[in-house]
Amino acid sequence: MLKQTICSWIAAIVIFFVLMIVTPTIPQSQAYHDFADQRSFFGIPNALNVISNFPFLIIGLLGLLLCYYPDNYFRFSLRGEKLGWTCFFVGVAAVAFGSSYYHLHPDDARLVWDRFPMTIAFTSIMAIFVIERIDEHKGTYSIAPLLLVGLVSIFYWRCFDDLRPYALVQFAPCIVIPLMAILLPPMYTHSTYWLWAAGFYLLAKVEEAADKPIYSWTHHIVSGHSIKHLCAAMVPVFLTLMLAKRDVQTERISLYKTWKRSRGKECTYSNVAVEETP
Repeated sequence: MLKQTICSWIAAIVIFFVLMIVTPTIPQSQAYHDFADQRSFFGIPNALNVISNFPFLIIGLLGLLLCYYPDNYFRFSLRGEKLGWTCFFVGVAAVAFGSSYYHLHPDDARLVWDRFPMTIAFTSIMAIFVIERIDEHKGTYSIAPLLLVGLVSIFYWRCFDDLRPYALVQFAPCIVIPLMAILLPPMYTHSTYWLWAAGFYLLAKVEEAADKPIYSWTHHIVSGHSIKHLCAAMVPVFLTLMLAKRDVQTERISLYKTWKRSRGKECTYSNVAVEETP
């Protein structure tokens, strides 16, 4: 098992370096800091972009609390799960502080503190998925290395003005997690909540890209970036609901096979109904 883990990490590192060689650098655009809504309220600069981070603090602290009190409320049954989810909820709660600090005076130096807690959340989720869907031991041992990868990606961007490693850390989970949620058999029920979370994150990225158009469409009431914060906060909301509702699967079947079976039953019922029709 250790040999397979080492081989997997070596393969990942080789693929990473190949991508770094064949792709151009991605510098941080300074236009990124030019948000649509720059209004101040009650002496708070960029007030709505700052205040809209508050839900991250609430759901992060709630999730962190439920990880430990009451005892095993989320019914963790695999090694490393509690540590992985603890890291995730710490990252979510920290987003409230890091993102608020950044939006008070947006620039590259403060953007580090916005991105750092997000990488904690992204990388923790990847480790959690490995624990639940692939191998609990490998997943547990991957928590620290994945967190380190996220940290290095931020410092690489800050030192060399190249977003490629950070982009990989941020967007790889967006592709891998929905695919794993659909194709790999889960340990627990309520796996569809992963897809709801992924959908809200995708919606948040669309709103982020449409920051200024949304601000214009709403007649300068709210910007796309502020709504993006609220949509992104729905990701940990759905994952917390999933943790609270789920149970251990009696039969481990992937969502894809479940949907396929359901589709097959519908076709069977339809055929029977047609045959019974006089």
